[in-house]
This record gives sequence, C-alpha cells and structure tokens, in this order.
Amino acid sequence: MFPFFWMFLISLRTPVDAFSSNPTLFAPVTFKHYFHVWFVDEFWRYGINTAIVTLATVAVSLTVGCLAGYALARYGGRMGFWLLVAALVFRALPHVVLLTAYKPIFYEMGLWSRYEILIIVLVAINQPFTIWMLRAFFRSIPKELDEAAMIDGCTRWKAFRLVIIPVMWPGVITAGLFSFILAYNDFLIASQLMSGDMTTMTAALGNYMGQNRSMERLMHGIAGSVSVTIPLLFLILIFQKQIVEGMTAGAVKG
Repeated sequence: MFPFFWMFLISLRTPVDAFSSNPTLFAPVTFKHYFHVWFVDEFWRYGINTAIVTLATVAVSLTVGCLAGYALARYGGRMGFWLLVAALVFRALPHVVLLTAYKPIFYEMGLWSRYEILIIVLVAINQPFTIWMLRAFFRSIPKELDEAAMIDGCTRWKAFRLVIIPVMWPGVITAGLFSFILAYNDFLIASQLMSGDMTTMTAALGNYMGQNRSMERLMHGIAGSVSVTIPLLFLILIFQKQIVEGMTAGAVKG
C-alpha cells in the first residue's frame, strides 16, 4: 500500500514540490492535476469505455464459465480432462501471441476500435482460467444436492440455477473479481485494438508516458494512475469476505 499512498500524495502536489530533492509530507495541496486529467483531457470518456468493456467481459466470462464449469465438474470424464488441459495451454500462451493471431482478422473484416472486439479477445484470454476456477468450486459441492433438488421436482437447469448457483455464490464472486481485474488492468490488448476516444483508462495512461514527458505531463499521469487504482481498492475492500470464502471453498475437494 505504501507505493500507492506515496503516489497519491505526489498527485496532490505541484511539480516543484513533487520532484523536490527534499520531499516533505506537508507540502501545499492542489487538485489541478485531477481536474486537468478528468475534464481537460476528458479522462471520463475512457472511464466509460473501461466500465462497458469490463462489465461485459465479466458477464460473458461468468455465464460461459458457470455452464462449462458445472458440465465439466459433473460430466467431464476423460474428455473433460483433456479439454481442461487444452484450456490451460491456451491460457499459458503469451497475450501478444493471441493478439498477433486476432489482429489481422479484425483488420481485414474492418472491425477496428469497437467494444465487441476488445470484449471477445479479453473473454477468450480469461475464459480458461474462469472455467478452471469455477469447476473447482462446483466439485466442492456434493452431487447429492443436485439429486435432492431433482427428486423434489426440479429440472437439471432449474436445480443448477436455483440450488447450485446460490450455494457457490462466493465462488462466482471470486471468479468474477478475477475476471474484472484482468479486463480492468489490460493494457496490451486495449492499446492495440482501440484508438482515440474508444480506448480504456489503462491504455490512455500511456499517453502521459510518451515522448513529451514534461514534469506537468508526468503529474497528470500520476493523477490518472491514482484514479485508475482507487476503484480496484474499493472493490477488494467491499468483497474481501467473499474472496476469502470463495477461495476457501474452492480449495476443499468435494
């Protein structure tokens, strides 16, 4: 936390105080860097883009991950094992390798700098990990719970939706948080597939660290970095209990 705390303090100072050879904790406070980033540079546009891409990625990843994880946990067999191995190999590939494969296709199809393209790539990268994690959570839930629900008149789908999912809700939250963090923190994919006003916050931060690195520009970059980090801190603080419960549940073999 100390690096973030120090970065936050620097973002509230003038460039002269921030880069002084004799730093002090009690320098004059200013919010002009945040004002410039959010209203002059219109960083709020990138915030909206990030929210759309991140939430859509989480929604798709959890939907597919829950269905695939449940199927592999209950009916996987030998074929399911090899599917998981293939997913793990795919997840282990460097993101730049996958980007190299996707980029020419999108370019030829005229699909460039669009939300859905970035969402598709982020889901493809994140999905194997989500399936692996959710499968572990589903395996920790006894099959007898499914059978009891079906004996009471539930269909397989109804038992999955109304009985199994509520039981493993901490696991869903945990997987969703990891998906959120991956999509929210992505820089490489967004910087290559998005441009202009369509880019995300993390990719937009690169604009402050380019060739024109004046002291004022660096201060704007620091203010932008703090703005990007704060939502993640609040998210972890709010859901820390669910994260711990979800990780514990996933570690218990059913």
